[in-house]
Amino acid sequence: MQDTSTDVVVVGAGNAAMCAALSARESGANVIVLEWADPENRGGNSAYTAGNIRTVYNGKEDIVALCPDLSEEEISISDFGTYTEDKFYDDMGRLTEYRTDPDMCEALVTKSLDTMHWMRTKGVRFLPIYGKQAYKIDGRFVFWGGLTVSAWGGGPGLVDALHEQAEKEGIEVRYHARGFELIADDDGVHGIKVKQNGKTYTIACKSVVLACGGFESNAEWRTRYLGPGWDLAKVRGTRYNMGDGIKMAMDIGARPHGNWSGCHAVGWDYNAPEFGDIHVGDNFQKHSYPWGLMINAEGKRFVDEGYDFRNYTYASYGRKVLEQPNQMAWQVFDNKIIPMLRDEYRIRQVTKVRANTLEELAEKLDGVNKEGFLREIKAYNEAVRTDIKFDPNVKDGRRTEGLPIDKTNWANTLDEAPFEAYQTTCGLTFTFGGLKINPETGAVLDASDEPISGLYAAGELTGGLFYMNYPGGTGLMAGAVFGKISGASAGKQAMSNQ
Repeated sequence: MQDTSTDVVVVGAGNAAMCAALSARESGANVIVLEWADPENRGGNSAYTAGNIRTVYNGKEDIVALCPDLSEEEISISDFGTYTEDKFYDDMGRLTEYRTDPDMCEALVTKSLDTMHWMRTKGVRFLPIYGKQAYKIDGRFVFWGGLTVSAWGGGPGLVDALHEQAEKEGIEVRYHARGFELIADDDGVHGIKVKQNGKTYTIACKSVVLACGGFESNAEWRTRYLGPGWDLAKVRGTRYNMGDGIKMAMDIGARPHGNWSGCHAVGWDYNAPEFGDIHVGDNFQKHSYPWGLMINAEGKRFVDEGYDFRNYTYASYGRKVLEQPNQMAWQVFDNKIIPMLRDEYRIRQVTKVRANTLEELAEKLDGVNKEGFLREIKAYNEAVRTDIKFDPNVKDGRRTEGLPIDKTNWANTLDEAPFEAYQTTCGLTFTFGGLKINPETGAVLDASDEPISGLYAAGELTGGLFYMNYPGGTGLMAGAVFGKISGASAGKQAMSNQ
Protein backbone atom coordinates (compact mmCIF):
# COMPACT_ATOMS: atom_id res chain seq x y z
CA MET A 1 0.00 0.00 0.00
CA GLN A 2 1.14 3.56 -0.70
CA ASP A 3 0.78 6.65 1.44
CA THR A 4 -2.52 8.36 0.76
CA SER A 5 -4.84 11.06 2.09
CA THR A 6 -8.50 11.60 2.91
CA ASP A 7 -10.67 13.90 5.03
CA VAL A 8 -11.60 11.62 7.96
CA VAL A 9 -10.19 8.29 9.14
CA VAL A 10 -12.29 6.11 11.45
CA VAL A 11 -10.43 3.37 13.32
CA GLY A 12 -12.71 0.40 13.94
CA ALA A 13 -15.72 -0.98 12.07
CA GLY A 14 -18.34 -1.79 14.70
CA ASN A 15 -21.48 0.08 15.72
CA ALA A 16 -19.75 3.19 17.14
CA ALA A 17 -17.25 3.37 14.30
CA MET A 18 -19.77 3.00 11.49
CA CYS A 19 -22.13 5.51 13.10
CA ALA A 20 -19.16 7.90 13.22
CA ALA A 21 -18.28 7.21 9.59
CA LEU A 22 -21.86 7.75 8.39
CA SER A 23 -22.21 10.89 10.49
CA ALA A 24 -18.94 12.32 9.12
CA ARG A 25 -20.08 11.53 5.59
CA GLU A 26 -23.18 13.68 6.08
CA SER A 27 -20.92 16.76 6.10
CA GLY A 28 -19.55 15.81 2.68
CA ALA A 29 -16.26 14.46 4.02
CA ASN A 30 -14.46 11.57 2.36
CA VAL A 31 -14.09 8.80 4.92
CA ILE A 32 -11.80 5.77 5.20
CA VAL A 33 -12.60 3.10 7.82
CA LEU A 34 -9.77 0.90 9.11
CA GLU A 35 -10.76 -2.61 10.22
CA TRP A 36 -8.04 -4.87 11.63
CA ALA A 37 -10.18 -8.00 11.11
CA ASP A 38 -11.14 -9.67 7.86
CA PRO A 39 -14.60 -9.10 6.33
CA GLU A 40 -16.08 -12.20 7.97
CA ASN A 41 -15.02 -11.07 11.43
CA ARG A 42 -15.65 -7.36 11.03
CA GLY A 43 -17.60 -5.26 13.47
CA GLY A 44 -15.71 -5.63 16.73
CA ASN A 45 -17.78 -6.56 19.76
CA SER A 46 -20.95 -5.27 18.11
CA ALA A 47 -21.05 -8.37 15.93
CA TYR A 48 -21.08 -10.62 19.01
CA THR A 49 -24.01 -8.95 20.75
CA ALA A 50 -27.72 -9.75 20.65
CA GLY A 51 -28.26 -6.27 19.22
CA ASN A 52 -30.34 -5.08 22.19
CA ILE A 53 -30.35 -1.29 22.56
CA ARG A 54 -31.58 0.63 25.62
CA THR A 55 -33.36 3.83 24.67
CA VAL A 56 -35.76 6.30 26.18
CA TYR A 57 -39.36 5.88 25.05
CA ASN A 58 -42.52 7.39 26.47
CA GLY A 59 -45.08 4.81 25.43
CA LYS A 60 -46.39 2.51 22.74
CA GLU A 61 -46.27 5.23 20.08
CA ASP A 62 -42.49 5.57 20.35
CA ILE A 63 -41.97 1.82 19.99
CA VAL A 64 -44.32 1.61 17.00
CA ALA A 65 -42.43 4.48 15.35
CA LEU A 66 -39.14 2.60 15.82
CA CYS A 67 -40.69 -0.72 14.78
CA PRO A 68 -43.15 0.09 11.98
CA ASP A 69 -43.20 -3.54 10.85
CA LEU A 70 -45.27 -4.54 13.89
CA SER A 71 -48.72 -5.88 13.04
CA GLU A 72 -51.87 -4.60 14.69
CA GLU A 73 -52.21 -7.94 16.47
CA GLU A 74 -48.68 -7.75 17.87
CA ILE A 75 -49.32 -4.23 19.10
CA SER A 76 -52.61 -5.23 20.71
CA ILE A 77 -51.05 -8.03 22.80
CA SER A 78 -47.96 -6.05 23.88
CA ASP A 79 -47.60 -4.00 27.04
CA PHE A 80 -44.47 -1.96 26.31
CA GLY A 81 -44.83 0.32 29.32
CA THR A 82 -42.47 3.31 29.31
CA TYR A 83 -38.80 3.99 29.81
CA THR A 84 -38.55 7.69 30.53
CA GLU A 85 -35.46 9.86 30.78
CA ASP A 86 -35.87 9.82 34.57
CA LYS A 87 -35.82 6.00 34.62
CA PHE A 88 -32.72 5.91 32.42
CA TYR A 89 -30.96 8.41 34.69
CA ASP A 90 -31.99 6.40 37.75
CA ASP A 91 -30.60 3.16 36.31
CA MET A 92 -27.33 4.76 35.26
CA GLY A 93 -26.91 6.34 38.68
CA ARG A 94 -27.88 3.31 40.71
CA LEU A 95 -25.80 0.78 38.81
CA THR A 96 -22.66 2.92 38.64
CA GLU A 97 -22.98 3.91 42.31
CA TYR A 98 -23.59 7.47 41.07
CA ARG A 99 -20.09 7.75 39.61
CA THR A 100 -21.16 8.05 35.97
CA ASP A 101 -19.89 11.23 34.35
CA PRO A 102 -22.99 13.48 34.53
CA ASP A 103 -22.34 15.23 31.21
CA MET A 104 -21.76 11.97 29.34
CA CYS A 105 -24.80 10.43 30.98
CA GLU A 106 -26.95 13.42 30.02
CA ALA A 107 -25.86 13.16 26.38
CA LEU A 108 -26.53 9.42 26.36
CA VAL A 109 -30.00 9.70 27.85
CA THR A 110 -31.31 12.81 26.09
CA LYS A 111 -30.01 11.87 22.64
CA SER A 112 -30.89 8.16 22.74
CA LEU A 113 -34.28 8.22 21.02
CA ASP A 114 -33.27 10.76 18.37
CA THR A 115 -30.19 8.66 17.61
CA MET A 116 -32.36 5.57 17.17
CA HIS A 117 -34.48 7.41 14.60
CA TRP A 118 -31.29 8.58 12.85
CA MET A 119 -30.07 4.97 12.71
CA ARG A 120 -33.32 4.01 10.99
CA THR A 121 -32.49 6.52 8.26
CA LYS A 122 -29.22 4.61 7.85
CA GLY A 123 -30.97 1.34 7.14
CA VAL A 124 -31.08 -0.14 10.67
CA ARG A 125 -34.36 -1.85 11.54
CA PHE A 126 -35.60 -2.58 15.05
CA LEU A 127 -38.03 -5.02 16.65
CA PRO A 128 -39.30 -5.61 20.19
CA ILE A 129 -37.42 -8.25 22.18
CA TYR A 130 -40.22 -10.78 22.56
CA GLY A 131 -39.36 -13.75 24.76
CA LYS A 132 -36.09 -12.62 26.32
CA GLN A 133 -37.45 -9.30 27.59
CA ALA A 134 -41.16 -10.08 27.77
CA TYR A 135 -43.15 -12.97 29.16
CA LYS A 136 -46.65 -13.81 27.97
CA ILE A 137 -49.01 -13.47 30.90
CA ASP A 138 -52.78 -13.87 30.41
CA GLY A 139 -52.37 -13.55 26.65
CA ARG A 140 -50.23 -10.38 26.73
CA PHE A 141 -46.48 -9.79 26.45
CA VAL A 142 -45.37 -7.62 29.34
CA PHE A 143 -41.96 -5.97 28.83
CA TRP A 144 -39.70 -5.49 31.82
CA GLY A 145 -36.34 -4.01 32.75
CA GLY A 146 -36.36 -1.00 30.42
CA LEU A 147 -34.76 -2.92 27.55
CA THR A 148 -37.39 -3.29 24.84
CA VAL A 149 -35.94 -3.18 21.31
CA SER A 150 -33.21 -4.89 19.35
CA ALA A 151 -31.70 -4.52 15.90
CA TRP A 152 -32.99 -6.92 13.24
CA GLY A 153 -30.56 -9.80 12.96
CA GLY A 154 -28.99 -9.01 16.33
CA GLY A 155 -25.47 -7.63 16.46
CA PRO A 156 -24.45 -9.12 13.09
CA GLY A 157 -27.57 -7.62 11.51
CA LEU A 158 -26.77 -4.22 12.98
CA VAL A 159 -23.19 -4.33 11.69
CA ASP A 160 -24.30 -5.49 8.24
CA ALA A 161 -26.93 -2.75 7.98
CA LEU A 162 -24.43 -0.02 8.83
CA HIS A 163 -21.84 -1.41 6.42
CA GLU A 164 -24.39 -1.68 3.61
CA GLN A 165 -25.30 1.96 4.11
CA ALA A 166 -21.63 2.94 4.21
CA GLU A 167 -21.08 1.24 0.86
CA LYS A 168 -24.05 3.09 -0.60
CA GLU A 169 -22.61 6.38 0.62
CA GLY A 170 -19.14 5.75 -0.80
CA ILE A 171 -17.31 5.12 2.46
CA GLU A 172 -14.22 2.97 1.94
CA VAL A 173 -13.57 0.15 4.44
CA ARG A 174 -10.05 -1.28 4.48
CA TYR A 175 -9.71 -4.76 6.00
CA HIS A 176 -6.66 -6.33 7.64
CA ALA A 177 -5.75 -2.69 8.39
CA ARG A 178 -4.48 -1.92 11.90
CA GLY A 179 -4.05 1.73 12.83
CA PHE A 180 -1.18 1.87 15.30
CA GLU A 181 0.22 5.41 15.54
CA LEU A 182 -1.22 8.91 15.23
CA ILE A 183 0.70 11.54 13.29
CA ALA A 184 0.49 14.62 15.47
CA ASP A 185 2.28 17.80 16.48
CA ASP A 186 1.49 20.84 18.62
CA ASP A 187 -1.32 21.75 16.23
CA GLY A 188 -3.09 18.41 16.63
CA VAL A 189 -3.59 15.21 14.64
CA HIS A 190 -2.80 15.16 10.92
CA GLY A 191 -2.88 11.48 10.02
CA ILE A 192 -2.34 7.90 11.10
CA LYS A 193 0.14 5.11 10.45
CA VAL A 194 -1.42 1.84 9.29
CA LYS A 195 -0.19 -1.70 8.91
CA GLN A 196 -2.21 -3.61 6.32
CA ASN A 197 -1.39 -7.10 5.13
CA GLY A 198 2.14 -6.74 6.51
CA LYS A 199 2.83 -3.38 4.84
CA THR A 200 3.10 -0.07 6.68
CA TYR A 201 1.89 3.20 5.17
CA THR A 202 0.49 6.59 6.19
CA ILE A 203 -2.91 8.18 5.66
CA ALA A 204 -2.85 11.97 5.92
CA CYS A 205 -6.17 13.38 7.07
CA LYS A 206 -7.81 16.33 8.78
CA SER A 207 -9.40 14.35 11.61
CA VAL A 208 -9.38 10.87 13.15
CA VAL A 209 -12.14 9.11 15.06
CA LEU A 210 -10.95 6.30 17.35
CA ALA A 211 -13.67 3.67 17.82
CA CYS A 212 -11.76 0.40 18.01
CA GLY A 213 -12.82 -0.94 21.40
CA GLY A 214 -11.29 -1.31 24.84
CA PHE A 215 -8.45 -3.56 25.98
CA GLU A 216 -10.27 -6.73 27.02
CA SER A 217 -8.46 -8.88 24.41
CA ASN A 218 -5.07 -7.90 25.83
CA ALA A 219 -4.25 -10.36 28.63
CA GLU A 220 -1.32 -8.25 29.85
CA TRP A 221 -3.42 -5.09 30.13
CA ARG A 222 -6.26 -7.02 31.78
CA THR A 223 -3.91 -8.21 34.50
CA ARG A 224 -2.30 -4.78 34.83
CA TYR A 225 -5.54 -2.83 35.20
CA LEU A 226 -8.32 -5.25 36.23
CA GLY A 227 -6.08 -7.23 38.57
CA PRO A 228 -4.68 -10.73 39.20
CA GLY A 229 -6.72 -13.56 37.72
CA TRP A 230 -8.18 -11.57 34.87
CA ASP A 231 -5.69 -13.10 32.48
CA LEU A 232 -7.70 -16.32 33.05
CA ALA A 233 -11.01 -14.82 31.93
CA LYS A 234 -12.48 -15.74 28.56
CA VAL A 235 -13.27 -12.93 26.13
CA ARG A 236 -16.85 -12.89 24.83
CA GLY A 237 -16.14 -11.00 21.64
CA THR A 238 -13.44 -10.03 19.21
CA ARG A 239 -9.75 -10.90 19.62
CA TYR A 240 -8.78 -7.54 18.09
CA ASN A 241 -9.61 -5.18 20.99
CA MET A 242 -6.04 -4.81 22.24
CA GLY A 243 -6.27 -1.22 23.46
CA ASP A 244 -4.70 0.24 20.29
CA GLY A 245 -6.91 3.34 20.18
CA ILE A 246 -6.35 4.11 23.85
CA LYS A 247 -2.58 3.71 23.50
CA MET A 248 -2.37 5.85 20.34
CA ALA A 249 -4.24 8.69 22.01
CA MET A 250 -2.39 8.49 25.32
CA ASP A 251 0.93 8.47 23.45
CA ILE A 252 0.14 12.01 22.27
CA GLY A 253 -1.10 13.22 25.66
CA ALA A 254 -4.75 12.15 25.97
CA ARG A 255 -6.20 11.95 29.47
CA PRO A 256 -7.23 8.52 30.77
CA HIS A 257 -10.66 8.54 32.36
CA GLY A 258 -13.16 6.28 34.09
CA ASN A 259 -13.15 2.94 35.89
CA TRP A 260 -9.90 1.33 34.69
CA SER A 261 -10.25 -1.58 37.13
CA GLY A 262 -13.85 -2.20 36.03
CA CYS A 263 -15.42 -4.14 33.19
CA HIS A 264 -18.56 -5.74 31.82
CA ALA A 265 -18.27 -9.47 32.59
CA VAL A 266 -20.95 -12.18 32.55
CA GLY A 267 -21.55 -15.84 33.20
CA TRP A 268 -20.14 -17.68 30.15
CA ASP A 269 -19.97 -21.35 29.20
CA TYR A 270 -17.05 -23.00 30.98
CA ASN A 271 -15.74 -24.66 27.83
CA ALA A 272 -16.22 -21.74 25.44
CA PRO A 273 -13.14 -20.79 23.39
CA GLU A 274 -10.67 -18.16 24.58
CA PHE A 275 -12.27 -15.53 22.33
CA GLY A 276 -15.75 -15.25 20.87
CA ASP A 277 -16.98 -17.46 18.05
CA ILE A 278 -18.70 -15.27 15.46
CA HIS A 279 -20.96 -18.20 14.49
CA VAL A 280 -22.18 -18.70 18.07
CA GLY A 281 -22.33 -14.99 18.91
CA ASP A 282 -23.50 -14.27 22.44
CA ASN A 283 -25.04 -17.71 22.96
CA PHE A 284 -22.27 -18.91 25.26
CA GLN A 285 -23.83 -16.57 27.85
CA LYS A 286 -26.11 -18.11 30.47
CA HIS A 287 -28.57 -15.47 31.69
CA SER A 288 -31.50 -17.34 33.23
CA TYR A 289 -29.74 -17.53 36.60
CA PRO A 290 -32.28 -15.20 38.35
CA TRP A 291 -34.77 -18.11 38.23
CA GLY A 292 -32.27 -20.71 39.54
CA LEU A 293 -29.21 -21.03 41.77
CA MET A 294 -25.48 -20.50 41.23
CA ILE A 295 -23.27 -22.99 43.07
CA ASN A 296 -19.47 -22.87 43.44
CA ALA A 297 -16.92 -25.67 43.88
CA GLU A 298 -17.62 -25.83 47.61
CA GLY A 299 -21.27 -26.52 46.87
CA LYS A 300 -22.30 -23.08 48.13
CA ARG A 301 -24.27 -20.17 46.75
CA PHE A 302 -22.22 -16.95 46.58
CA VAL A 303 -24.58 -14.25 45.22
CA ASP A 304 -28.22 -13.24 45.50
CA GLU A 305 -29.31 -14.54 42.09
CA GLY A 306 -32.60 -12.65 42.36
CA TYR A 307 -31.22 -9.32 43.51
CA ASP A 308 -32.58 -7.57 40.42
CA PHE A 309 -33.60 -8.19 36.82
CA ARG A 310 -30.92 -9.85 34.71
CA ASN A 311 -30.38 -6.55 32.86
CA TYR A 312 -28.99 -5.01 36.02
CA THR A 313 -26.84 -7.82 37.44
CA TYR A 314 -25.44 -9.86 34.55
CA ALA A 315 -22.61 -7.43 33.71
CA SER A 316 -21.20 -7.62 37.25
CA TYR A 317 -21.84 -11.27 38.15
CA GLY A 318 -19.13 -12.53 35.79
CA ARG A 319 -16.59 -11.00 38.17
CA LYS A 320 -18.23 -12.88 41.05
CA VAL A 321 -17.81 -16.16 39.16
CA LEU A 322 -14.16 -15.39 38.39
CA GLU A 323 -13.55 -14.93 42.13
CA GLN A 324 -14.77 -18.46 42.93
CA PRO A 325 -12.48 -21.52 43.28
CA ASN A 326 -11.36 -22.67 39.82
CA GLN A 327 -13.08 -19.61 38.32
CA MET A 328 -16.33 -21.49 37.81
CA ALA A 329 -19.90 -22.00 38.97
CA TRP A 330 -22.81 -24.27 38.10
CA GLN A 331 -26.26 -22.81 37.40
CA VAL A 332 -28.91 -25.23 38.69
CA PHE A 333 -32.59 -25.47 37.70
CA ASP A 334 -35.47 -27.89 38.16
CA ASN A 335 -38.38 -28.78 35.92
CA LYS A 336 -40.45 -25.77 37.03
CA ILE A 337 -37.93 -23.45 35.35
CA ILE A 338 -36.33 -25.55 32.59
CA PRO A 339 -39.10 -24.68 30.06
CA MET A 340 -38.42 -20.96 30.76
CA LEU A 341 -34.68 -21.10 30.05
CA ARG A 342 -33.42 -18.69 27.40
CA ASP A 343 -32.49 -19.97 23.95
CA GLU A 344 -28.75 -19.94 24.69
CA TYR A 345 -29.23 -22.92 27.04
CA ARG A 346 -30.26 -25.06 24.06
CA ILE A 347 -27.26 -24.61 21.78
CA ARG A 348 -25.14 -27.59 20.83
CA GLN A 349 -21.94 -26.16 22.38
CA VAL A 350 -23.07 -26.21 26.01
CA THR A 351 -21.60 -27.70 29.18
CA LYS A 352 -24.65 -29.33 30.75
CA VAL A 353 -25.67 -32.21 33.02
CA ARG A 354 -29.13 -33.63 33.67
CA ALA A 355 -30.41 -35.91 36.43
CA ASN A 356 -33.62 -37.29 37.91
CA THR A 357 -32.62 -36.77 41.55
CA LEU A 358 -30.55 -34.18 43.39
CA GLU A 359 -28.23 -36.96 44.56
CA GLU A 360 -27.60 -38.02 40.97
CA LEU A 361 -27.08 -34.40 39.98
CA ALA A 362 -24.52 -33.95 42.76
CA GLU A 363 -22.51 -36.84 41.33
CA LYS A 364 -22.46 -35.18 37.91
CA LEU A 365 -21.39 -31.68 38.98
CA ASP A 366 -17.75 -31.78 38.01
CA GLY A 367 -15.49 -30.08 40.55
CA VAL A 368 -18.21 -29.57 43.18
CA ASN A 369 -18.23 -30.84 46.78
CA LYS A 370 -21.19 -33.24 46.66
CA GLU A 371 -22.04 -33.22 50.37
CA GLY A 372 -21.77 -29.45 50.51
CA PHE A 373 -24.07 -29.10 47.50
CA LEU A 374 -26.79 -31.33 48.97
CA ARG A 375 -26.64 -29.50 52.31
CA GLU A 376 -26.91 -26.15 50.52
CA ILE A 377 -29.95 -27.21 48.46
CA LYS A 378 -31.70 -28.66 51.52
CA ALA A 379 -31.19 -25.45 53.49
CA TYR A 380 -32.27 -23.35 50.54
CA ASN A 381 -35.48 -25.32 49.90
CA GLU A 382 -36.46 -25.03 53.54
CA ALA A 383 -35.93 -21.25 53.46
CA VAL A 384 -38.13 -20.46 50.42
CA ARG A 385 -41.29 -18.45 51.10
CA THR A 386 -43.60 -20.63 49.02
CA ASP A 387 -46.59 -18.58 50.18
CA ILE A 388 -45.49 -15.75 47.87
CA LYS A 389 -46.47 -16.13 44.20
CA PHE A 390 -43.70 -16.48 41.60
CA ASP A 391 -43.92 -13.85 38.84
CA PRO A 392 -41.01 -13.48 36.36
CA ASN A 393 -42.32 -10.16 34.99
CA VAL A 394 -41.77 -8.22 38.23
CA LYS A 395 -39.49 -8.30 41.23
CA ASP A 396 -41.95 -10.57 42.98
CA GLY A 397 -40.50 -10.62 46.51
CA ARG A 398 -40.63 -14.42 46.57
CA ARG A 399 -37.60 -14.86 48.78
CA THR A 400 -35.73 -17.01 51.22
CA GLU A 401 -35.36 -16.18 54.89
CA GLY A 402 -32.51 -17.01 57.24
CA LEU A 403 -29.74 -17.96 54.80
CA PRO A 404 -26.23 -16.46 54.84
CA ILE A 405 -27.08 -15.05 51.39
CA ASP A 406 -30.83 -14.77 50.92
CA LYS A 407 -32.39 -14.84 47.48
CA THR A 408 -34.68 -11.80 47.41
CA ASN A 409 -36.80 -12.51 44.31
CA TRP A 410 -37.86 -15.50 42.16
CA ALA A 411 -36.90 -18.06 44.83
CA ASN A 412 -38.31 -21.38 43.65
CA THR A 413 -37.65 -24.61 45.48
CA LEU A 414 -35.44 -27.10 43.68
CA ASP A 415 -37.51 -30.25 44.11
CA GLU A 416 -39.19 -31.19 40.82
CA ALA A 417 -37.37 -33.63 38.53
CA PRO A 418 -35.67 -33.56 36.14
CA PHE A 419 -32.85 -31.27 37.20
CA GLU A 420 -30.35 -29.51 34.93
CA ALA A 421 -27.10 -27.70 35.63
CA TYR A 422 -24.86 -25.61 33.39
CA GLN A 423 -21.19 -24.98 34.10
CA THR A 424 -20.07 -21.36 33.68
CA THR A 425 -17.00 -19.20 34.05
CA CYS A 426 -16.36 -15.50 33.50
CA GLY A 427 -16.85 -14.02 30.04
CA LEU A 428 -15.36 -10.53 29.66
CA THR A 429 -17.26 -8.23 27.30
CA PHE A 430 -15.52 -4.86 27.46
CA THR A 431 -13.46 -2.70 29.78
CA PHE A 432 -14.80 0.49 31.39
CA GLY A 433 -11.62 2.62 31.50
CA GLY A 434 -10.60 4.67 28.50
CA LEU A 435 -10.16 8.15 27.06
CA LYS A 436 -11.76 11.33 28.30
CA ILE A 437 -13.90 13.09 25.71
CA ASN A 438 -16.02 16.19 25.49
CA PRO A 439 -19.51 14.64 25.34
CA GLU A 440 -20.88 17.53 23.26
CA THR A 441 -18.31 17.13 20.47
CA GLY A 442 -16.64 13.74 20.99
CA ALA A 443 -13.24 15.48 21.05
CA VAL A 444 -10.51 13.64 22.95
CA LEU A 445 -9.18 15.76 25.82
CA ASP A 446 -5.57 16.12 26.87
CA ALA A 447 -4.15 16.17 30.40
CA SER A 448 -5.26 19.80 30.77
CA ASP A 449 -8.80 18.89 29.67
CA GLU A 450 -8.28 20.75 26.40
CA PRO A 451 -9.37 19.14 23.12
CA ILE A 452 -6.68 17.58 20.95
CA SER A 453 -7.37 19.13 17.58
CA GLY A 454 -8.43 16.61 14.98
CA LEU A 455 -8.92 13.70 17.40
CA TYR A 456 -12.31 12.25 18.38
CA ALA A 457 -13.44 9.03 20.03
CA ALA A 458 -16.53 6.90 20.61
CA GLY A 459 -17.55 3.49 21.87
CA GLU A 460 -15.90 1.20 24.38
CA LEU A 461 -12.57 3.06 24.43
CA THR A 462 -14.17 6.14 26.02
CA GLY A 463 -14.13 6.19 29.81
CA GLY A 464 -16.38 7.76 32.40
CA LEU A 465 -19.80 6.38 31.54
CA PHE A 466 -19.78 3.01 33.33
CA TYR A 467 -18.47 2.16 36.78
CA MET A 468 -18.81 -1.18 38.61
CA ASN A 469 -21.88 -2.23 36.65
CA TYR A 470 -23.93 -1.55 33.56
CA PRO A 471 -27.60 -1.48 32.45
CA GLY A 472 -28.05 -4.05 29.67
CA GLY A 473 -28.19 -2.64 26.15
CA THR A 474 -26.50 0.65 27.06
CA GLY A 475 -23.23 -0.12 25.28
CA LEU A 476 -24.70 -0.15 21.78
CA MET A 477 -26.73 2.97 22.59
CA ALA A 478 -23.65 4.81 23.87
CA GLY A 479 -21.67 3.71 20.82
CA ALA A 480 -24.32 5.06 18.48
CA VAL A 481 -24.86 8.33 20.37
CA PHE A 482 -21.19 9.23 20.70
CA GLY A 483 -20.33 7.76 17.31
CA LYS A 484 -22.84 10.12 15.70
CA ILE A 485 -21.54 13.07 17.74
CA SER A 486 -17.85 12.41 17.12
CA GLY A 487 -18.38 11.73 13.43
CA ALA A 488 -20.30 14.95 12.95
CA SER A 489 -17.53 16.92 14.68
CA ALA A 490 -14.77 15.18 12.72
CA GLY A 491 -16.56 15.80 9.43
CA LYS A 492 -17.24 19.44 10.27
CA GLN A 493 -13.60 20.04 11.17
CA ALA A 494 -12.37 18.32 8.02
CA MET A 495 -14.64 20.31 5.73
CA SER A 496 -13.84 23.62 7.45
CA ASN A 497 -10.15 23.04 6.68
CA GLN A 498 -10.60 22.64 2.93
